[in-house]
Amino acid sequence: MNRLVVIKKIRECLQGGGQSIGSWMQIPHASVAEIMGQAGYDWVAVDMEHGAIGAHQLPDLFRALELGETLPLVRLSHGHPKDCKQALDAGAGGVIVPMVDSADQLLAVRDACRWPPAGTRGVGFSRANLFGKNFEAYREEAQVPLLVAMIEHFHAVENLEKILEVEGLDAILIGPYDLSASMGMVGQFDHPDFQKIMTRIRELCTSKAIACGVHVVQPSEKELWQRIDEGYRFLAYSIDSVFLNASCVSPLSKDY
Repeated sequence: MNRLVVIKKIRECLQGGGQSIGSWMQIPHASVAEIMGQAGYDWVAVDMEHGAIGAHQLPDLFRALELGETLPLVRLSHGHPKDCKQALDAGAGGVIVPMVDSADQLLAVRDACRWPPAGTRGVGFSRANLFGKNFEAYREEAQVPLLVAMIEHFHAVENLEKILEVEGLDAILIGPYDLSASMGMVGQFDHPDFQKIMTRIRELCTSKAIACGVHVVQPSEKELWQRIDEGYRFLAYSIDSVFLNASCVSPLSKDY
């Protein structure tokens, strides 16, 4: 697949006020990635923060996703330059950065994801440029990978206006569990204070023309449309393991 074409398509969609729907992977197997890649999503995020996935497994997972013209993204384990380089050199089209609390933190990650002159990422032959065969063609993509910041702490909301002003930021993705935990109300998503902070994030994103995103963890078309109606535009729909759990229970089981 031509990753740059897909990156530009997703970016133009978000900048034009549209929605981009992706999904999530935690099972490190290429067959699972191949199934997810053929499922019709714009992108699938390979989870290196909470999933048991190593950097050496990324190339095969990405190849399988790309068979379905689905853009591979990586949710980094951390924003360390080594994490960024390994994910993008393996062929990720962009990164989802966990626990972003400040504009300076996001700027450092952004620069670590970009080749010079746009950033500071080390230049070299890798799978992303077919080990040098597509080196020249890859130059543009290496300047503009997708950049998504996760907002997962109430301190991040206090700094959100400045975070949203970081050049190159494509979308915000709210991490509801960590955000609620930082407020002392783990998983209490109906709590008025939590609802208030969610509204605040959406309003700030709208004011800065940055797509606001959320993860619809349980596979529910009704909830997906509800979130879109609420104004979310960068949406992750469920997780490979959750899809499996939702579908594999025996009809004769008491849990069915």
